[in-house]
Amino acid sequence: MAVTTRLTWLQKKILQNHFGDKKFSLLYKASVHGSSTKDLLNRCCNQGPIVTVIYGENVVSGVYVEDNYREETTVSIIIFVLGETEISECKISECKAESYGLFVNHHNNEEYRINLQSGRVLIPPKIAKSLELPPGHQCSFQECEVFRCEDSVDERKIQGLTQLRGHLLLAMRNYKPYGDLVNQVKILLLGPIGAGKSSFFNSVKSVFQGYVSHQALIGNDTTGTSKNYRVYSMKDRSNGDSLPLVLCDSMGLGEDEEGLCMEDILSIIKGHISDRYQFNSMNPITSSHVKYIEYPQLKDRIHCVAFVFDINSIEHLSYEMVAKIKRIRREMIKCGMLHVVLLTHVDSMKLITRSDLMDIYSCVPVKLKIDAVHSNLGFPVSNILVVSNYSSEWELDAVKDILILSALRRMLWTADDFLEDFPLE
Repeated sequence: MAVTTRLTWLQKKILQNHFGDKKFSLLYKASVHGSSTKDLLNRCCNQGPIVTVIYGENVVSGVYVEDNYREETTVSIIIFVLGETEISECKISECKAESYGLFVNHHNNEEYRINLQSGRVLIPPKIAKSLELPPGHQCSFQECEVFRCEDSVDERKIQGLTQLRGHLLLAMRNYKPYGDLVNQVKILLLGPIGAGKSSFFNSVKSVFQGYVSHQALIGNDTTGTSKNYRVYSMKDRSNGDSLPLVLCDSMGLGEDEEGLCMEDILSIIKGHISDRYQFNSMNPITSSHVKYIEYPQLKDRIHCVAFVFDINSIEHLSYEMVAKIKRIRREMIKCGMLHVVLLTHVDSMKLITRSDLMDIYSCVPVKLKIDAVHSNLGFPVSNILVVSNYSSEWELDAVKDILILSALRRMLWTADDFLEDFPLE
């Protein structure tokens, strides 16, 4: 049976981030491997940087050793106390393991030690004061765990990410829409103002151009930047060919009658609106407009809709916005329009680091956001995708590229499902 830590996800994440975005591997657990200094040292010496966590009745504290820890070797350590959202710490030097305790320090006649046999930890007054603990803090503890600390993103992982990115790019370049019914799949980006629709287009283009691109204007204006309907075709820089997909950027959804109206959404989906049409929230397009396509072909229609939301704003959508999104979704279902959800700005979530993006769907806060989208808006969990757009970066990042390409691939599969089911007659 696997040995598991007592740390909660949040506690572990705070520690990992505090000591430099580390990955923890559990080496020792007193209740499993024995409560003696020798047992611990046999498992934890020469393992590189380690963190020891002490579980008291009311306090979780511990010690971080950045250097390789060996028996009878003097090292500098960081003593810490783990709070609900932050860590207080104190650095001391000249510590080592002795027969009766770990990290024993005799500096200035003030001894800090962890005694596994007695199950007690002693913290001298000066150190206790800096950690905001009672003077001469000495307490019993219930458990002791030791973790090896490693860099979350090492050279081997980077090589694996580069290979995966290459496979995804190749899959996109070789993609052909179902049955060759159209030359390019059309994907409509739809969502509230400021959700990241234009940024997603810029990000997709950046991946295939090989540098960060900002063709579509973006901004923080609460009224939105996109006022026109834009159909963006992109080229692959590697061969100059057009990609087998186009992204359609629309005006943002507003509350009540603000933003993109229902009539225009349906006109876009059915292929009646052409590129560069300027939206008017109060006056939907009519057949008399110069940008209106009277008899759209299959290539003019939308083949997949991606609802785009800022992952940080899911729980804060107003009642009116939620009702509007549900109404739009009902109308799409009526006309057989398949759709997915795209959650953006995941990299701005609290505690989320670059290493988390490598396995983002296993990340607890992201799982909670996905569940919120499912419960609040009714979208199936399997149709909810997560990306990190390029916004302020100057260089491309393999981890972001993989999220973007993976989401794009799912959209193309959804478009294929639509085309396969579309009544050509």
